[in-house]
Amino acid sequence: MKRVIFDTDIGIDDAMALLFLHYAPGLRIEAITTVSGNASIANTTRNACYVRERFGIDVRVFRGASGPIGPALGQGHPDFVHGKNGLGDISFPEPSQGAELQAAPEAIVELAEAYPGEISVVAVGRLSNLSKALDLCPRLPELLKEVVVMGGVFMRRGHQGNVSPVAEANMAGDPTAADRVFNSGLDVTVVGLDVTAETIMDESFIAALRDRAGDAGAFIHDITRFYFDFYEGVNGERSCPIHDSSAVAYLLAPQHYGVEVGPTRVVCEGIAMGQTILGLHPDRYASDAWLERANCRICTSVDAQAVKALYLETLSLAGQ
Repeated sequence: MKRVIFDTDIGIDDAMALLFLHYAPGLRIEAITTVSGNASIANTTRNACYVRERFGIDVRVFRGASGPIGPALGQGHPDFVHGKNGLGDISFPEPSQGAELQAAPEAIVELAEAYPGEISVVAVGRLSNLSKALDLCPRLPELLKEVVVMGGVFMRRGHQGNVSPVAEANMAGDPTAADRVFNSGLDVTVVGLDVTAETIMDESFIAALRDRAGDAGAFIHDITRFYFDFYEGVNGERSCPIHDSSAVAYLLAPQHYGVEVGPTRVVCEGIAMGQTILGLHPDRYASDAWLERANCRICTSVDAQAVKALYLETLSLAGQ
């Protein structure tokens, strides 16, 4: 059984990823840890509690970082993408149960110590909570099995950033935390825009989910109305990339992705703030910024059809 901590700034695509984890066979979500990003920490935590309650996910929710640990690119939250409530502005009741009193970084450390070598963290927001957990427990790289991050862009096949020409939102939202996590010795795989932007859901795919995935499919259909409106304004099509669910897909089926391996840095200041850079040949560079740094796996290619089939097959279990 895979044990997972889902670290999330839960907006529309995060909720879709959470349901992907929930219905995946052979997997147990040990905790949901929240961070600000797609919405405020109050809203992301409430959203996590609501999705947990609506779909009977037996897991504790831990509230995490309300802001970045260092300088960040931009201010506020992208309500033009995820709606003011973070879930496409659908209406829903306040959840009856809130988050635990324990903070998210402490919960990450506690679970890592309870299940050494067994916990996979799927991090689909800023990496502030993981950075703070490293402060609490420098041994964390020895305790966690792996960390799968949705974030970054490495300019493969012409893909660029979504908050600057070179920066993706999760990395730009707390580049100091991201650079620290990537260079901590944690076993990190980065699933960035190079592959998520290749994996597209359109209206026919969402319709198939609505028809086959029961209440989960109906929920995904409802929250993606706002999301598709945004992307239609950007690219003229009723479709969206499969961002956060791609990190779950890598966890479940890494064979669908091609990777490159090397030390990876995140730019923490200047006009390239938030840029993710893979250093494939550290010994060749004039800069020593990549020397004696831990390696990360960087996803650079994807079998998009296989990933979409896996998502639809897994979510269809909700309709049985």
